[in-house]
Amino acid sequence: MHNVLVVDDEKVLSKLYEHELVEEGYNVLIANSGTEALRVAQDNQIDLMVLDIKMDDMDGLEVLNEFRRKHTDTPVILNSAYSIYKDDFSSWLADAYIVKSSDLAQLKEKISELLKI
Repeated sequence: MHNVLVVDDEKVLSKLYEHELVEEGYNVLIANSGTEALRVAQDNQIDLMVLDIKMDDMDGLEVLNEFRRKHTDTPVILNSAYSIYKDDFSSWLADAYIVKSSDLAQLKEKISELLKI
């Protein structure tokens, strides 16, 4: 079973993603801040990270930079309501960029593709 870390400061969204991804057969870990995400990634084997960008303590691009230093091969999907970050060169460290939607089909498809399921 693959471990997917969902990082989003909106707890309602985190719970929705958790529910949907557990139904897909993933083990889901939740972090509601950038700092918490880095701690969870340090303490657990992460197979893929779904990462929000706009968060209070650290933005997702900072988390991505820090995460990439130790986890060069772990896929990261940036998941943001704002498509403007797609043009930020820091986002290029991610394996995919998904604009948030109430329909999680695109996100699920990308997770499956990156984990080669």
